[in-house]
Amino acid sequence: MPTPTPDPTSARLDSWMWAVRLFKTRSQSASACRSGHVRVNGSAAKASAQVKPGDEVRVRISGLERIVVVVRPVAKRVGPPVAAECLQDNSPPPPSPELIAAIPRRDRGAGRPTKRERRDMEKFRDQ
Repeated sequence: MPTPTPDPTSARLDSWMWAVRLFKTRSQSASACRSGHVRVNGSAAKASAQVKPGDEVRVRISGLERIVVVVRPVAKRVGPPVAAECLQDNSPPPPSPELIAAIPRRDRGAGRPTKRERRDMEKFRDQ
């Protein structure tokens, strides 16, 4: 029985995200799909979904959303210059370091905020 040849016009989603270096490992890519952090053309996608040129892939990585458009599907990991040609990055620019530093953060394990702290946080958000 001849081995089936892979379709060059499409690729598995988890494999493509790993190949174009959105994730460091393929298992991280598949895990993100299982967790619901990956959307293809607006709908949640499984790792086994096939992506083809023109598909929009939205990935939530460490709190930031990456929006990429598939230009060329690849199944094997490629070098950074080739990977850059396989996708079009439409992600919004990351927030400035000053803005990130200005967001108040509570210490982990500090418990529930007091009424006064909650009011201060709401006041800060409304500005």
